[in-house]
Amino acid sequence: MQHTAVPDLSHTHTRPIHWVATATAVAGVVALSSVLQPDAATAAQPAAGGTRNAPAHSAPPDPAAAAFPLECGPVEAVVQKTATGDLDGDGRPETVAAVRCDAGMGTPPTGVYVLTRDTDSGKPRVVATLVAPADRHSVTDLTVRDGAVRATLLGYSSADVPNCCPDLTEHAKWQWRNGTFVEDTPSQARTV
Repeated sequence: MQHTAVPDLSHTHTRPIHWVATATAVAGVVALSSVLQPDAATAAQPAAGGTRNAPAHSAPPDPAAAAFPLECGPVEAVVQKTATGDLDGDGRPETVAAVRCDAGMGTPPTGVYVLTRDTDSGKPRVVATLVAPADRHSVTDLTVRDGAVRATLLGYSSADVPNCCPDLTEHAKWQWRNGTFVEDTPSQARTV
């Protein structure tokens, strides 16, 4: 029998007592970490342009519960598109809704409205009209990004263009400034 040049390291072989000690140490660390949890995160993002903060869990106004200033006669008003976000920097989200009459044919004009929650009742209410139905626009895209409302509007170059076939496209943008929504149209209207 040949002897190895390495000394016998029988003390390095694992025995059941080693496993018990390791398991006890791991259980102690897990138990201690569950007791020493950090507090729940409660920091709120600062309001843009001000110091007013509202609860982060504030839900945006529901357009289905709003009364829109839209005369539809015997048909109902239909909310086609919505977008939400904090538009005025108060920490509470607003809802922007593109609404039109539910006509069976043609392309009825769309109104674009900004909704907020009534401070007393909590119900949604219209606080601004960005696009009036009388302007004869249809909305194909509606977003809220960086505190601004953006919409793609289809319109007509003259009263002679039939409602079915808008021939102008406009990219519109509105931003809350000094207590009102100001339109900042990034591009000129162009033909479709």
